[in-house]
Amino acid sequence: MKSKNKSIKRPKNFIGVDVFSGSGGLSLGAEMAGVDVKFAVEVWPSAAATYKRNHPNSTVINKDIQNIDSRKEIYNDGGIFVIMGGPPCQGFSMSNQRGRTMENPKNQLFKEFVRFVKELNPDWFVFENVYGIINMEKGEVIKNIAQCFKDLGYQTSEPTILWANDYGVPQRRNRCFIVGNKVGVNFEFPKPMGTHITVKEALEDLPILKSGDNIAIAPYRLSLSKCSEYAKLMRRNSLEATQNQVSLNSELVLQRYSYIKQGGNWRQIPEELMSNYEDKTRCHSGIYKRLREDEPSVVISNYRKMMLIHPTQDRGLSVREAARLQSFPDDFYFEGPISHIQQQIGNAVPPLLAKAIFKQILSYYE
Repeated sequence: MKSKNKSIKRPKNFIGVDVFSGSGGLSLGAEMAGVDVKFAVEVWPSAAATYKRNHPNSTVINKDIQNIDSRKEIYNDGGIFVIMGGPPCQGFSMSNQRGRTMENPKNQLFKEFVRFVKELNPDWFVFENVYGIINMEKGEVIKNIAQCFKDLGYQTSEPTILWANDYGVPQRRNRCFIVGNKVGVNFEFPKPMGTHITVKEALEDLPILKSGDNIAIAPYRLSLSKCSEYAKLMRRNSLEATQNQVSLNSELVLQRYSYIKQGGNWRQIPEELMSNYEDKTRCHSGIYKRLREDEPSVVISNYRKMMLIHPTQDRGLSVREAARLQSFPDDFYFEGPISHIQQQIGNAVPPLLAKAIFKQILSYYE
């Protein structure tokens, strides 16, 4: 949507830099839209290895951003088009009440994002974080972050919550975004698509598995002609399903799973099977949650610890299933031990949500 804006002359290259990149969900969406992400900064070795594997033409700087001289280690003769990223969100999370103050050092890392914007002077920036940042310290935190960009001369959007399921992602996940530019654009966030992808559409063609399976490659359950349009999109560059890894659960946990219907949670488990819980009233409603086939998924965060259950099979989600629910295509390969992979997937920005934002940015150019 280009209302109230004139088309801008296209730069020679749409060069991107992704800081706090994780495994690269934001970068992947940007690349889908037409951005050439040349540099990534990520301190966690497993996530950096995943990023490098899936973005072989990018330079991945695997160290603490606070120790990086951006002008020496990130360069482009034609200038940087966009800096994107989401500083670690543990402190901003609504589930981490004790950490939700600016005294938490993790909450200060947004200043490094601002520093990179100041030093590299991109045409655009895309800042994302958990929705809880909106309410932190009664809204003062997000207001101060936005003001930092305005002080650098950027025309800055209002902090806005977007829902991934409105942009082709089969998951009810919300993220906070601030988008800014120095090219005179009154940026408007993309409109919701109007249709939602269900868990069944996302997963029904993937292999039948059991707890503890670690199957590197397996055939799809459905032929391409019989699967959903979403599955066809995910399978576009793949002939078989990879990374069919499922965490091994105890017999007690598997027995608990068998009592839970689609959409249900731990409350449907018989009392005698929950005797090891001292205080069940403290259990989050998302614990032992079985996904519903006919709706988008609940949030895929730390899905192993939450014990998220497959809609029709009595087991946890596989790596490939969780990646599908985040909109990572099937040829995207995650590096590291399974616990690291699960966390990488849970931390990621869904690529299709990112794609919608960057596609909107590029729509302002001739």
